[in-house]
Amino acid sequence: MMLLFVKIMSYVYVIKQNAMTYHKNTLFDADLQGIAILAKTLSHPARLAILRYLANSDTCISGDISDEIPLSRTTVSQHLQELKRAGLIHGEIEGTKVCYCICMDKVDSAFNMLNTFFEEIMTVNTNVCEK
Repeated sequence: MMLLFVKIMSYVYVIKQNAMTYHKNTLFDADLQGIAILAKTLSHPARLAILRYLANSDTCISGDISDEIPLSRTTVSQHLQELKRAGLIHGEIEGTKVCYCICMDKVDSAFNMLNTFFEEIMTVNTNVCEK
């Protein structure tokens, strides 16, 4: 009986915790939420390396990417999925391989979003630290 109670309470805790996390995000405007999602996507150096590699190539096949990035093919694939989910890259199936390329519209939008955010900080900040 006690084990069942603990299990039920742990589910209640997880549900409450997830609801609180979601609720806290909604307290911020859509622009800040978008920037946070973008920053989270770009927060891994492997994803940045993949974007750099794709930018220097016309198109590429996923196997080629794992040859250039010092990670396993599975890990590179997971990073590619995150970049796809964010819309920063596209992947088209060509036979048994996937050809990836950068979505320049989304990259341009991401650049403008970050640029606008940092310009706002730079122009309105009068409380500048000296060190």
